[in-house]
Amino acid sequence: MKALTEDIYQRIIAAKIFIDENFQEPINLDIISQHAFLSRFHFHRLFRQVYRRTPQQYITRKRLDKAKILLSENKPVTEVCNEIGFESIGSFSVLFKKEIGFAPQYYRNMAWLKKQQAKEKPKTMIPHCFIESYKLGD
Repeated sequence: MKALTEDIYQRIIAAKIFIDENFQEPINLDIISQHAFLSRFHFHRLFRQVYRRTPQQYITRKRLDKAKILLSENKPVTEVCNEIGFESIGSFSVLFKKEIGFAPQYYRNMAWLKKQQAKEKPKTMIPHCFIESYKLGD
């Protein structure tokens, strides 16, 4: 594997920052590689070398991470789908379940339930060793 020059490395980082700031928009490899001033194929290869995933995998992970945050805030699944840049609730739901292991609605309900339990019984959310060491069990 060939070492990256400082210039190329900075361009890849700039493209990643562009993704981080625009992942909810309809961006693709052509748009991103233009921000790095590289051909799409060369950019794809270098991005994968640096970040150990393709640009599309990185965008998908960013979107799903944001979806988890929004769902845990009890936002409707349709709203979350639109806010993170998916055009179809069906494709979002299938991908979310495949990658996260739960359907978006189920994940949202479980996050809400966990927050309710934390409000009602806050000690259940504190590790037992912490409770013991600070004698909070009384």
